[in-house]
Amino acid sequence: MSRSTDPDNFFQTDDSIAEIDRKALKAKNEHGSPIRLQSKILAVIADPLDDDRVYVAEAAGTVRRIVLETASKSHIYRGPTAPITCLALSPSAKTIYAGSWDKIIWSWDVETRTPSRRFQGHNDFVKALLCIRLNGHDILISGAADATIIIWNATTGTKLQVLKGGHTRGIQDLAIDPTTYPPPTSTSTSPDSTSSISTPIPIRFFSASSDRTIRRWNLTLKNSPSTHRPDKNAHPTNKPLENLTLSAQEIDPLNPIIAHETSIYKILFSPSPSDEDTELWTCSADGTIKCLSCAQAFTAETTLPHGDYVRSIALDEEGGTYVISGGRSEDVKVWDRGTGELVHVYEGHFGEIMDLVVLRGRAVSVGIDGTVRTWGLTRRDIERAKVEKDDGVEERVVDKKKEEEQGDLMTEEEERELAELMDD
Repeated sequence: MSRSTDPDNFFQTDDSIAEIDRKALKAKNEHGSPIRLQSKILAVIADPLDDDRVYVAEAAGTVRRIVLETASKSHIYRGPTAPITCLALSPSAKTIYAGSWDKIIWSWDVETRTPSRRFQGHNDFVKALLCIRLNGHDILISGAADATIIIWNATTGTKLQVLKGGHTRGIQDLAIDPTTYPPPTSTSTSPDSTSSISTPIPIRFFSASSDRTIRRWNLTLKNSPSTHRPDKNAHPTNKPLENLTLSAQEIDPLNPIIAHETSIYKILFSPSPSDEDTELWTCSADGTIKCLSCAQAFTAETTLPHGDYVRSIALDEEGGTYVISGGRSEDVKVWDRGTGELVHVYEGHFGEIMDLVVLRGRAVSVGIDGTVRTWGLTRRDIERAKVEKDDGVEERVVDKKKEEEQGDLMTEEEERELAELMDD
């Protein structure tokens, strides 16, 4: 007996039918110059080498490099058969990493698209990735739905350390504290030694979880004891990784940062040269966006009421003016960073927005509707968008009024029948 997968052959509520019709109608819009893909898009990252390119992660298990101006999708990275949830580029931007539902971190050469090393160690979906360079070595940091963080040697695939016991639910995001990275080095010379001794200075990274906490970690690479006489010509930051000891420890584990009521989906720093001015921005399933002051023990200085689940936020660092947010509401919202005022709402997506990035005066959003959309962030762009939106509202009001007027008009036959009834 054959089985149908056509939803029209199954019982559906009036609400579900109305929702399907709403999305089908909204899918026709061209707002944000949509680039349409064949599957849901779960993450996006910027290409640091080109302001017009992004990499997107698809539920179909592929990674694509997209040129926004031409909508080119020439670079496709294949391998996984499960959805890809997060992406990261190596510091040189020559390798791209992708975390998947299959619990594996995949990697490819960016230009040749040749599959590279696979990192296996998590017991659940990989949800967050960071790649940094320490002491001349690429270090990959991953977080997963198994509530663990793993630190890897990105070159060899070796698991360097597993951090567990802090978070009680899945990791949603990771972020580097910009005041500690790239790390400065303190070097002293001993009169009894022919080589420099590098004093390690830790970098800090933060992790956000579905358990509503944000936890802080110190990561340090330091020289391992060695029995052989060091090469006086060797640079201290070019030692083999096996001769270095990695140490990651949680900062104040009994006092995590708690600023939200439920799952935190995104955390990012507003870069600043000092702790006093550094801000940590967060968004949550509780419907809010918060700006936490690093100098004030991560207390919330600003709370923005996006509404519903907020999946992603991005900062307009170049303009220094806006915070951009997106989530289940399907809208891209632009906020004034200084006043907290909602400046504009961009409408276009017809499914949940999953991720956002900002590229030189424009925001790029991706969602489960399978589209990549671009939105202007200059004052002129936003003013133009407001006028166009107001004009569209006026047109819809006029059209509705015409429909109502036409609906009130009777045909000649209807007028004749009414007259006969009145005569009777």
